[in-house]
Amino acid sequence: MQDPPHAPPALNAALIVAAGRGHRFGGTIPKQYRQLAGAAVLRYTLNTFLAHPRVGAVRVVIHPDDAPLFAEAAAGLDIAAPVAGGATRQDSVRRGLEALAPLAPAKVLIHDAVRPFVAAATIDAVLDQLDRTPGAIAALPVVDTLKRGAGGLVVTTVDRGDLWRAQTPQGFRFPALLTAHRDAAGLELTDDAQLAERAGLAVALVMGSEAAFKITTEPDLDRAEQILHAMARRS
Repeated sequence: MQDPPHAPPALNAALIVAAGRGHRFGGTIPKQYRQLAGAAVLRYTLNTFLAHPRVGAVRVVIHPDDAPLFAEAAAGLDIAAPVAGGATRQDSVRRGLEALAPLAPAKVLIHDAVRPFVAAATIDAVLDQLDRTPGAIAALPVVDTLKRGAGGLVVTTVDRGDLWRAQTPQGFRFPALLTAHRDAAGLELTDDAQLAERAGLAVALVMGSEAAFKITTEPDLDRAEQILHAMARRS
């Protein structure tokens, strides 16, 4: 008697959000397409997720005007065509999730295109936590003293206990997140974790890394260049 066939492993997907215009960064090219040691910032992010053994599908949400920039950044990579984003980040993520739906992934990781140095161990930690909770996000505890101000003056000191800085990836069980996005259409929430909270989904905190910073300014890009140079010297 033959053993019953094993079920195929559940698919984990990554959705890279690259539809922003980067107004704070300045310049004519969105920050995700700026050059970093000879390649677009986005390409480093894509390579990280494409190379991860537990991520079986990667889709990217882009601004419709950025198709030529994306084609250049992703040249030679084995990746599906990008998804056109919407008017807000939330719209863009929902469109990306709808594009992933035919693959029926079990888990999905939402990641900022301009966080190129996320560690494989962080991706693993978020995926592992999703076996225990519907959502999990990479985050760092706040260590600086926080002040609330008004008119350029300190009003009060804010208790930093239990405060965390959210990073990405933010991971979720796919069906629950897609439903939450469909139910929240038209709202403007700050990230997917807040959307999940609104839907009553428990979201766990997973230790992130200072290296997984978000490139939002020119000094951030300079810092990223220095990191890459240091990595090259060590290799």
